[in-house]
Amino acid sequence: MDVRDAATRGPAVDEAVNAVSRGALVVLPTDTVYGIGADAFLPESVAALLAAKGRGRQMPPPVLVPDARTLDGLATDVPDDARALVEAFWPGGFTIILTAQPSLAWDLGDTHGTVALRMPDHEGALALLRRTGPMAVSSANRTGSPAATTAADARDQLGASVAVYLDGGDAPGGVASTIVDATGDRFRVVRQGAITLEQLRAVVPSVLGLGEGPDGGATAP
Repeated sequence: MDVRDAATRGPAVDEAVNAVSRGALVVLPTDTVYGIGADAFLPESVAALLAAKGRGRQMPPPVLVPDARTLDGLATDVPDDARALVEAFWPGGFTIILTAQPSLAWDLGDTHGTVALRMPDHEGALALLRRTGPMAVSSANRTGSPAATTAADARDQLGASVAVYLDGGDAPGGVASTIVDATGDRFRVVRQGAITLEQLRAVVPSVLGLGEGPDGGATAP
């Protein structure tokens, strides 16, 4: 279902909203790669998402949000530096791991009390998220295969496990988001992606790069 044109976006998003509300999975375009999404607050839907990807609970999906104001509803004890990074790179290819609100009735997998949050810079994705609220979304591919950069790529890998495929054309980014863990004493890049370490350090100079320890050396394997 095409979300590239304003005339077709509305009906396509309606169909996706209906699917999410009944616990089904949808594929959606983002500003990085295509994602497979589920209602973050329906544990059985999140379990179905992980099963579709061939992934276990030890690799919980991030949560996509429609607005930065959602941050404090989903995370607690948010550091000022984390807010600065969100202000600089949302919407965009930046995911931040924070301490989850303990009162939330969800089960994303083995998160150890954390949640990874991102606001995508894609009108098709945001149109859906504004209707559904926060969604558990992972890259639209089988684990171990390349992330899908078109709806057709996603369909080839995920098939009938997904109820609705939203087609936004070629993914403009083609590279996954950068993930920063902001739950420790020092912020740490845990996946390098769309936002470079230099860009991160222009906002928060103390961010540790991938593989860097607190002293600037490499961490143990």
